[in-house]
Amino acid sequence: MGLQAGIVGLPNVGKSTLFNAVSNSAKAQASNYRFCTIEPNTGLVDVPDERLQKLAELVKPQRIVPTQIGIVDIAGLVKGASKGEGLGNKFLANIREVDAIVHVIRCFEDENILRDEGAIDPVSDKEIIDTELQLKDLESVEKKLSRSEKLLKTGDPKVKAEVDVLRRCKEHLEKGKSIRELDLSKEERAAISDLFLLTEKPVLYVANVDEASMHTGNRFSEALKASVTGENSLMILMNNSIEAQIAEMEDPGDRQLFMEEYKMQEPALNKLIRSTYRLLRLATYFTAGEQEVRAWTIHEGWKAPLAAGVIHTDFEKGFIKAEVIAYQDFLQYGSEAACRENGKLRIEGKEYVVKDGDVMHFRFNV
Repeated sequence: MGLQAGIVGLPNVGKSTLFNAVSNSAKAQASNYRFCTIEPNTGLVDVPDERLQKLAELVKPQRIVPTQIGIVDIAGLVKGASKGEGLGNKFLANIREVDAIVHVIRCFEDENILRDEGAIDPVSDKEIIDTELQLKDLESVEKKLSRSEKLLKTGDPKVKAEVDVLRRCKEHLEKGKSIRELDLSKEERAAISDLFLLTEKPVLYVANVDEASMHTGNRFSEALKASVTGENSLMILMNNSIEAQIAEMEDPGDRQLFMEEYKMQEPALNKLIRSTYRLLRLATYFTAGEQEVRAWTIHEGWKAPLAAGVIHTDFEKGFIKAEVIAYQDFLQYGSEAACRENGKLRIEGKEYVVKDGDVMHFRFNV
């Protein structure tokens, strides 16, 4: 589906360390976790999903194909980016192109790491980036509002509705709030969809903490957590340095011993990728056969024909029916044949809403 998440943050917060850890981890775990660079500082990474591995153990296919998400390392931002300071224009243009934002915020003290902003203050750091994005969005909203208000005299109810939404957005942004916090209906959001507003994008906050705080957090991460409450976002704890060390280990045994030393069940990177996937309100269904067991990405709430179209547009155009097995049923009975014999294979039509984890086979005719 080509979805991307952009890693952003102030200089020296661990942003590039995180991006490098993602790419190195993919190379270190090449058997089930891939990374492919598609341009400088941009790559595709597999979404870790143990369900895919369990299905493969049962089916024993020739190949396993995970679903993927794009990760972009976006240039560091400085105050004034909305006016072109630093790499501001490039930074904002890159954010506009991604579907979600992974905002890395420093939540640890280290006098050896330079910090132009003074004492460690994750809430202030968050607000610096928020403000720059809000100012750029305010500029976009005001430009469209100026054009739309001139059309009010036509009496077109659509124009009036659009102006009402734009005025609400302008007022909201002027209060220092992001558009994702504004309660807009699907129809109202359509009025601003052409603006591709930066603060409308969902955000995953990564609190980059020290080793002692990687499981429990600290006063810095707690302050950040409190500041994002009610913002319709997600937050996770990570120690980017430790993640980078894990990612550099090519031997699985060494990685396991290292994680056990830090009481980790898995790399926090896995949680980051899964959290980003969830943030985008994505779901996964599987196809399972002798040639391959594969994960497919869809949006939550998609019906069967649209989900089939992810495989090929002909599947959607000529959709007849879908054969569906719940993941847990497939796991319990061990094969498609056994599920069929025990009445666990269902025939669903065009109105079926695909569930996360469904194992599916589509019938179509073009």
